[in-house]
Amino acid sequence: MRKLRVVITGANRGIGLALCKVYLQKNAEVIGVCRNVTEALDSLNIEIIDGIDISLATGVIRLKKVLADRKIDVLINNAGILRSQSFQSLASGQLDYVGITEQFEVNTLGPLRVVEALYSNLVAGSKIAMITSRMGSIEDNTSGGSYGYRMSKCALNIASKSMAVDFKAQGISVAILHPGYVQTEMVNFSGDISSDLSAERLAQRVDELNLENTGTFWHSNGEILPW
Repeated sequence: MRKLRVVITGANRGIGLALCKVYLQKNAEVIGVCRNVTEALDSLNIEIIDGIDISLATGVIRLKKVLADRKIDVLINNAGILRSQSFQSLASGQLDYVGITEQFEVNTLGPLRVVEALYSNLVAGSKIAMITSRMGSIEDNTSGGSYGYRMSKCALNIASKSMAVDFKAQGISVAILHPGYVQTEMVNFSGDISSDLSAERLAQRVDELNLENTGTFWHSNGEILPW
């Protein structure tokens, strides 16, 4: 019987790296996907597919070729970026539309590209985890700002919900997961939980994912979040 095969994007640092460690502890076959390999990722002695930029069609085409016909049990779309924008902080009187577009390319279209490229690698019982953010929640937005990040994550949420509906007949389930406010480079390490704890919680949510609860928007601690 083969090991559980888990593919994780954005695996070179932060939550992605921590997820690699968690699934290694579970004795899974872990495949880490990233643009640039870090020493920390390289030290894990897992299969690494580097040079993958999910914001480009060429990046996911190469990913598909490398994975070929290998079946994927768990696909974790973790790669993402944050570029802060708010009207209050405008120096030039203009929002950074280049930065907003960049966030859509990576945070929204990137995961969509990855799922499309690897769809034939998924089988009945496969699970997809979309690492999003509660900042993509409309109801939960009480602080404003972060236009590109909020919009890109909100769009990712609705795309993920559509996948959950569309893939259910094939026996493929989708989790929409907020990792928590995590101490990563993305937020200058100002979070309130560690990457390791977040990864453990995220893996638990994936374990609990099934066709009955597919398409749910969860906090990593198990709380169901508002849209």
